[in-house]
Amino acid sequence: AMALARYEAMSLGFDEAITLTANGHVAEGTAENIFLVFGDKIVTPDLGQDLLAGITRASIIELMRSELGLEVIERSVNRSELYFADEVFMCGTAAEVTSVLEIDGRAVGEGVMGATAQAVRDLYLDSVHGRLPRYLHWCHPVSMKAEAR
Repeated sequence: AMALARYEAMSLGFDEAITLTANGHVAEGTAENIFLVFGDKIVTPDLGQDLLAGITRASIIELMRSELGLEVIERSVNRSELYFADEVFMCGTAAEVTSVLEIDGRAVGEGVMGATAQAVRDLYLDSVHGRLPRYLHWCHPVSMKAEAR
């Protein structure tokens, strides 16, 4: 279903689809969780909204609360809220933290990555690359040896 949603979005000229619940509320992207910024408050669909309770989602929420002091509200999100948010961004394993610049042909905010998404992205990248000592427990060393052929 997610692959079909992404294919349909791309065939219409979009980069990604935002999926909805059976009740028409915002759920997530096809491989990302979604966050809406309203001033100093962050709204994201709660785990009862047919979405993946991802590790990246939990990490982003922790960083926003602990490091940026932002209020993160997990609740049902109406589709219309996407059009009125100051910023919208998505997160996921592959997407990391990516701003949504346009929804249904309408610019989100100023149409560029906003200050909140940039701050979250910077913190996330610093934490997963081991540059923030208090989040080193999120990182695991990996040894890569070249194989003889």
